[in-house]
Amino acid sequence: MHNVRVIGAGLAGCEAAWYLAEKGVLVDLFEQKPDKKSPAHHRDSFAELVCSNSLKADRLSSAGGLLKAEMRLMGSVCLMAADTCRVPAGGALAVDRDRFSDAVTEKIKTHPNIRLHNGEVTGIDPNVPTIIATGPLTQGKLADAIRQLCGESLSFYDAAAPIVTAESIDKAQSFAQSRYDRGDDDYINCPLNREEYEAFHAALVTAEVAQTHAFDQKHGVYEGCMPIEVMAKRGADTIRFGPMKPVGLRDPKTGHRPWAVLQLRRENADGSLYNLVGFQTNLKFGEQKRVFSMIPALHDAEFVRYGVMHRNTFIDAPRLLNADFSMRDNQNIVFAGQITGVEGYMESAMSGIVAAMGVWRKLQGKPAVCLPPTTMCGALCRYISDVSVTDFQPMGASFGLLPKAETVIKDKKQRYLFLAQRALQDLKAVLANDTEQ
Repeated sequence: MHNVRVIGAGLAGCEAAWYLAEKGVLVDLFEQKPDKKSPAHHRDSFAELVCSNSLKADRLSSAGGLLKAEMRLMGSVCLMAADTCRVPAGGALAVDRDRFSDAVTEKIKTHPNIRLHNGEVTGIDPNVPTIIATGPLTQGKLADAIRQLCGESLSFYDAAAPIVTAESIDKAQSFAQSRYDRGDDDYINCPLNREEYEAFHAALVTAEVAQTHAFDQKHGVYEGCMPIEVMAKRGADTIRFGPMKPVGLRDPKTGHRPWAVLQLRRENADGSLYNLVGFQTNLKFGEQKRVFSMIPALHDAEFVRYGVMHRNTFIDAPRLLNADFSMRDNQNIVFAGQITGVEGYMESAMSGIVAAMGVWRKLQGKPAVCLPPTTMCGALCRYISDVSVTDFQPMGASFGLLPKAETVIKDKKQRYLFLAQRALQDLKAVLANDTEQ
């Protein structure tokens, strides 16, 4: 019988430990609680929900709902627990956070194949199969050990820009061009005339900012990732001479240089997602939707990720990880959770399952796990391991990550439902084939 180490008993670590234990693997689960807690954690139990008690939408035609449906097929322990302690939340899956954490803890602690080790881990043995699921607030000697494994590819961000789907950008109100025509038309440019810019600027400087945690506030904002709303308050033309500068660009509709331009840069190899260049922000999500949609080309934009600003240590996954979350240069070491660059409770939990699946397959002498890109799990795994992704930032579940439907479905709800049903069918086929082997 094999032994595997799992470091961290958050959502991802519990999923990883449970999956392997259910397969008959002896798991050594290391958790620093109750001896030590991060600034965000307060309870001694596992899988603590530190922010919202909502696990997001549960309907199949939503990205979050599809993700959870796939995880249920893969035996998610967190969803087993969540289903026993739901609280009313409309179409979302929300839980009594204390009961949820206690339920997961009970399952983990009573599993005969899981041995719990309390105390802080200070080092990593590269020769022992290990899943590192220590979260974005990892610190101390363990953070130093991770940094040694990852080299310069351990990242920290204060602010990140929003991402929109390519198909939601108004092509009639934008144009593709690189500044000074250098290289290919790598950017989608969203022009504004003077009146449009002044209205946008006025809304931006008065928009409501999200409140940050106390342990985030002590980290100052670097000039290199200044939130767009902070920069805008420095003067009416500051961002017009910064992220929204129109120099080197000519709008083919007018033949002239625009008054201001927002540039969108391709976020993934498929070109299905674009990020708002230079628009790192700490505005509330609703305010981001309202204000950024004032840019004509984004009047109907679908935001798959809003901008955020907080302390979040994560690894540069596209440079370091395979699609099963194992390290490219040492497959004994596997990462899981938000430290990998997936963002959200369920996304983190999913990564724990996939990481454990990869370890299990390796122990069995089977090839690496490869979930279909048509599935939400597979698409997220593909995104975090896509070497074409530059300036990597965390990503949550989004239909924008999935390949388009073979036929055009204009109704968004029906289109998403088709993509979800296709995903579940493809995942069931892979899991059935794996069981038969």
